[in-house]
Amino acid sequence: MSLPVITNDMSDAEIERMMRNARNAAQFLKAISHEGRLMILCHLATGEKSVTELERLLSSRQAAVSQQLSRLRSEGLVSPRREGKAIYYSLTDPRAVQILDVVYDLFCKDG
Repeated sequence: MSLPVITNDMSDAEIERMMRNARNAAQFLKAISHEGRLMILCHLATGEKSVTELERLLSSRQAAVSQQLSRLRSEGLVSPRREGKAIYYSLTDPRAVQILDVVYDLFCKDG
């Protein structure tokens, strides 16, 4: 992997593109930078889950799970599906799984 290098001969358009990409990356990382949201994404990486399932898996109250799901939904990372009274969530952004793989390798794999 090679990271971009900012040089004095870069055009304004190139620098603006890098800034736009940095803003998008920061917004994405902010969306997942909460342990509750991160755990929800980990559970959804294995498949669709109902809100009730997520409450049980996270040992958390419905209000807390719903609040985190709302944030993930507003960022376009998950999407809901209603079946009767139950609401099921699934991942909608493949970047989330890629990030989870990296986070797992860095923080969970060996310990």
